Formats: sequence, structure tokens, C-alpha cells
Amino acid sequence: MRGLVLIALLALTSPALAAPQCTSEPSSKWLGEAAMREKIRGSGHKIDVFKTTKGNCYEIYGRSPEGKRVEIYYHPISGDVVKSSSR
Repeated sequence: MRGLVLIALLALTSPALAAPQCTSEPSSKWLGEAAMREKIRGSGHKIDVFKTTKGNCYEIYGRSPEGKRVEIYYHPISGDVVKSSSR
């Protein structure tokens, strides 16, 4: 029984461990936060939370143009989507 509980806990925590590593370049080479927010809004997404991750990515929680909840990681230099999920 304890083994099942441990497996369940690991399964629940694994998404947090799966955050991507985007860059090791200094933040002086990154797109500014305001420019990145504008780029994201320009794609039709609504931003609820915008942050920088430990893996040096920009991450948002918000809504897609279709209204679905999204979590998206962006490369801070290119602005490209690195990883995304929606619900």
C-alpha cells in the first residue's frame, strides 16, 4: 500500500520536474518582458501569470484564443514556444 501511495505522489509531482531549460545566456540578451508580453498577446493569448522560471524560460498561465486554460514556456531570446499544455 505504501508503494502505491509513493507512486501516486511521484506521478503528481513529475510535471513540476519536467520544466524545460531554455538558455544559459545572460538576461541582457533576452527579449524584454514588455516585448514578450506584447508578442504573446499578439498571438491572441490572455496572460494571467507571467514569470521567469529557474530554467531561464518565460512562462505564462492564461487562456488560449479559444478560451482554454494554457501553460506555455517561451524561449526568452527567440520568443519561440518551448513547451505548452492546455486544458
